[in-house]
Formats: sequence, structure tokens, C-alpha cells
Amino acid sequence: MLKSRTEYSNACIVPAHRAHKSMTRFYRQFETVAAHSVIALLALFATNSVFAEESVVEPGEVAEAIADPGADQAPEALIDPVDMHEPGGPLADAVAAPTSAAAPFELLGETVMPGTSRRLAWSATELFEGVPVSTPVLVINGAEPGPTLCLTAAVHGDELNGIEMVRRVMHDMEPDKVSGTIIGVPIVNVQGFHGGSRDLPDRRDLNRYFPGNPNGSAAARIAHSFFINIVAHCDALIDLHTGSNERANLPQIRADLRNPDVVTLTQGFGSIVILHSTPEIGTLRHAATRAGIPAVTLEAGGPSQLELSEVRQGVKGIESLIASLGITRKVNLWGDPEPVYYRSSWVRADNGGILLADVGLGSTVRKGDLLGTITDPMNNSQIVVRSPYSGRIIGMARNQIVMPGFAAFHIGIQTDEAPAEAEPDDVLIHAPHDETDNLHGMSEEEE
Repeated sequence: MLKSRTEYSNACIVPAHRAHKSMTRFYRQFETVAAHSVIALLALFATNSVFAEESVVEPGEVAEAIADPGADQAPEALIDPVDMHEPGGPLADAVAAPTSAAAPFELLGETVMPGTSRRLAWSATELFEGVPVSTPVLVINGAEPGPTLCLTAAVHGDELNGIEMVRRVMHDMEPDKVSGTIIGVPIVNVQGFHGGSRDLPDRRDLNRYFPGNPNGSAAARIAHSFFINIVAHCDALIDLHTGSNERANLPQIRADLRNPDVVTLTQGFGSIVILHSTPEIGTLRHAATRAGIPAVTLEAGGPSQLELSEVRQGVKGIESLIASLGITRKVNLWGDPEPVYYRSSWVRADNGGILLADVGLGSTVRKGDLLGTITDPMNNSQIVVRSPYSGRIIGMARNQIVMPGFAAFHIGIQTDEAPAEAEPDDVLIHAPHDETDNLHGMSEEEE
């Protein structure tokens, strides 16, 4: 028999009252535990130097280990790339006129016949739904034999200039007039590109995980797949980048000038600024060079924009290099040669505020020259930023709000001191520190 509404309501009052008393007692206990937890945490912060001190990576230093973000884990080891590429002779030997005929080129399980071009697909990971994520790989296998050159762009997904450079270079080539093979990967970090982000979806910087690890994190697995399936097939590599975090770079070649094969590459670019830069562990340039594949980084412009002037200069430099390697016979005319910088330094902001530059990329400065101003938007006080060196502006921040310590102007400093011969790398490789990414203004390295 059904109860009336009144009887039903009265029946529910007592259990509800008991539940209320029980929940009240639970919340009082929770408040007590929470209060003790807060006190314990405050004590931990006060006594533990890990929280009290800040770790800073300065220019040129290499951070050799990284724990996964948000986790207390050991550093993630990357495999040594030395055995990932069949050793060959000096790059100059690969450029010398070969005696054999052109052969079919095997890549990603596909065959590209001599004198033809193909669009292949590389897939290293998948979405959470289990759908593979693939990116185009453009291959031109020339009618004549020659070296294999690899062009990579958008290792950072928000760097657009390199994508357009690869497109222009690859689609300007006629396979029947090419000697050798050119591999172009316009978008390496396709997930970051789709999201307009520099990093992968897990917030890792892909260019800190090469040559990767097949059993590692998502970034390490993607890096390993890309390296073993594409980069390992190359004789030389150009990795295209832009500045990061609203910084832009004068078109320039970043290269380890202690390596003779790398020097051979730099000599083919024509009139572009060259900056000696030792590659950091985890970057594609470091992994490729260690594997015996000479590699350089071409930096041009800033992120999230297509800058046609920088694109044109980059394309011209790449096409000059391709001709110098004997892959094509195209000749580019250049103006006066650009200098080689063996040293560079960042000028940092000492105050927070609105940064407005008084110089531009490529400007020549003397010690004491005005670089820009930083204005406090609240009291309108203004601080001037002056150059501590004589040199040239090769990278700089776009006008923006900055904090003290922000790297604002990158100055190339001319010196007659050439770098010493390269020493063999330590065999062990660890992924470097994520927290210092993006500060060099050249997305590939850190400042």
C-alpha cells in the first residue's frame, strides 16, 4: 500500500538528519587533517632547499637530465645515435662525382625510382582514439646519383617559415635534373602544428628528445621513429627553425664549426650569417651529427607568422647549398659576404615593463649604443637598455611586456678566436631540462 506524501516525508526526516550529522562529523575531521597537512607542507617548503633555490641554465650550459613534468622520476635516457646510421666518409666524398648509376631510393617501405618524385607518409604516434597521426614526407630521387640531403621543418609546431621554405625548394626541383636525393619534411611536429603550439600535446619539446627511445615517453618514441625511419637515410641535414616566445632571428646558420663536415655545409649557403653554436644534447642537430650526419640549423624570423623576406632568403641559401653539393646546377648570385661569429651574447632586461626596441635585426651596434627602452606602465618611468658589446643584432624580442631577466637582444660578437677541435661526446645521452626551453630565441637551443 502506498504511503501518503506526509508519511513519506516524515519517514525520510530521521535518516536525513542522521546523514547530516555524519557528514558534519566527516567535514570536521577533514578540516583537522587539512590544517595539519598545510602546516606540514609549510614546514617542508621552509626546510627543503629544492623548493627554496632556483635552477638556472645559463648560455652554453647543457642540462643533462630531465624528470617528467609533474613527476618525481629518474632522468629519461635516450639511445646513442652512433650506431643508427651506416658510417660513411667525409661529406666531400659524397659530393664527388659518383661512378655508379642512379638507384631506386627506399624509404618508409616505399620505392622512389630515379628521375621521379613521390609524396610519402610518416606516422609515429596516434590520437587517444587510436587514429594514426601522419605527416607528409616529400622525396625527389634524381636521375643521376649523388648525396642525400634532408630538410626538416616545424619540429616546433608554431614555426611556419620553414614549412614554406621546404615547400618552395621541393616543388621548384625537376627530378630529371637532380643528382642525388632530397627528402623534405615540412611538418615534423604535426600535432603541435594542428594546435598552433611549439610543443607536443604532453607539453614536451620534441627537439629535446632526439634520437629518442622506442620505450620512452611519447616525445622520445616520436623522436626515435623519425630519426630511424628518415634521418638515418641522409648524408646531410638542414633543420629549419625560427625564434621562440615572440623573439625573431636574423637569417643565420647555427653550426658546430669544430666539425669539418659541418664546415663544408656552411660554406655552401652563400651570404648568410654563420654563428658557431655547439648543439645541445637532445636536439636533432646534435643527434644527427653524432650519428655521422653533418647537420646545421637555419634560423629565420619569428614564430606564428609567415615572413616572406626571411622565407626568400632561406630558400636562396638552401638552393645555393644544394648546388654546392652537386645536386643541382642552379647558380644564385649573392652580395657581400656575411661574417662568421664565434661568440654571441644576450642582453637581458633588468626591469619589468613595456619593451620598445630602437634597433632592428641586422643593426650594427657599438658598446654603449641604445638598444631600446623599458617603460613602467604605472608610473611612466623609463629605463634605457644599452649594448655592453660592439657587434650586430642577430636576434631580438618583439615589442612586448617583459619581466626582469628577460632575454631581449642577441648580439653577434666578431672575434678572431676560432673554436678548438671537437672532443668526442660522452656516450651517455639524457634528455635536457624542459623548464629552460625557448629562451635562446632560436627555438633549437637555450640561452
